Amino acid sequence: MQKQTDYNGIDYGLGQTNIDKETGIRFGVIPMTKVLQAWCDRANTNYKYHCTNCYIELANDLIESLFSGCKENCRDCETPLTSSDYEETDPYSFTYTEKGYQAEQTAEGMDIFITKSPYYTLCQYCSPCAPGAGYLVNEGTVKAYCFGHDWFASEHAPYQLYSVETGKEMTV
Repeated sequence: MQKQTDYNGIDYGLGQTNIDKETGIRFGVIPMTKVLQAWCDRANTNYKYHCTNCYIELANDLIESLFSGCKENCRDCETPLTSSDYEETDPYSFTYTEKGYQAEQTAEGMDIFITKSPYYTLCQYCSPCAPGAGYLVNEGTVKAYCFGHDWFASEHAPYQLYSVETGKEMTV
């Protein structure tokens, strides 16, 4: 019988998706609950705004101008816009792009996708929902980007952590 760490699952991406083509390291997927407090403290909230008349997505510079008190119109249909139209807008996604990381979570999703990191771990492939990515909570031999020790309440990642730069294991 094969040990769980010897079984990597199935690469539904066939080596073509959810992988950094430069490094060959897979994108990592981790449940938000594993890093909840750190993610809530560090991630930026992103919104998508749409015209209340023609529903086209509004450019970020127009929204920034609108929220700074300027009067703006939709660039497509010329409908006057007011900041009060957008006070109750729900977030579209959450992102973190600092200290060598690129990570994102959609507003309706529970998983965080790590597409760049100074660290990687060895795990199994993710399900067909994230073809070719690595699921960080399952041990395996697939290299996938991950969060460092400081992202966890215990100050210790629940997986082995390696430096992308050196390939050496990072200890606490």
